[in-house]
Amino acid sequence: MLMSTQIDRYAHQLLDARAEGRTIPPLSSRYPLTLDEGYGIARRILDLRIADGENPVGRKIGFASNTIRQATEKGRPLSDPVWSHVYDSTVHDAEDNLIAFSLKGLVMPRIEPEIVFKLKSAPPLDATPEALSTCIEWMAHGIELTSSVYPDRRLEAVDVAAAFGLHGALLIGEPRILSEASRLSLPLMMASASVSLSCDGSILAAGFGSETLNGPLHALWLLHRLLLEQKQFPPLSAGEIVTTGSWTYSYPVAPGQTWQTAFSGGLQIEGLTVTFAE
Repeated sequence: MLMSTQIDRYAHQLLDARAEGRTIPPLSSRYPLTLDEGYGIARRILDLRIADGENPVGRKIGFASNTIRQATEKGRPLSDPVWSHVYDSTVHDAEDNLIAFSLKGLVMPRIEPEIVFKLKSAPPLDATPEALSTCIEWMAHGIELTSSVYPDRRLEAVDVAAAFGLHGALLIGEPRILSEASRLSLPLMMASASVSLSCDGSILAAGFGSETLNGPLHALWLLHRLLLEQKQFPPLSAGEIVTTGSWTYSYPVAPGQTWQTAFSGGLQIEGLTVTFAE
């Protein structure tokens, strides 16, 4: 079991690497960490970021896409998704589903199209995936930008959990307030929806919501259940936003590029256009 001094040292190493835009060797390559210890480091990082003036506004689910999960953890599929907090300093709203965003400070940034939920109420302890839909105020399209302080992206889950879930930034499009009828049909809408991901006019990937932990709503439920077990973290609460995992493989991005997403199927939501700068 890690001593508190070790947890503090690893937390500061990760935060320093993030602040300086550099990479460090994965923590698990230096010490045989457990996943619980990785989240212990994440808890210390949360405390340090709050003390530094950042405000956690929600959670990010990572490695939810089946494609991404099969390509991580050093060639072994991940058994569970990984999550981290998102902050007021890392969440950005698009205007009219357009946004220009600087990649400054992100290390090896990659793009992931996702669905974001905002909770209007805390989920009941025994909530089913279907019942969770009644806790959602709105949904929106989001683009998660990952940033890795590790030189190799084929990582152990413990390294990802400790290092912010590789969260760099979350760009959110126009929210869609959910009516009672749309909440009830949300699982069906997600199951039949797909997204395309394009760079400078060329389509690079397409994916389905059903490939993300059996759908964004089910991914939200898995996070809810996991947080009930992790007593060091607060459970999901009203007002939080949750981005539920990528629908496609994540692609590297660079300044000067313009990326676009477009949805089809039963999900009535607009795509995003993002232009990246230095």
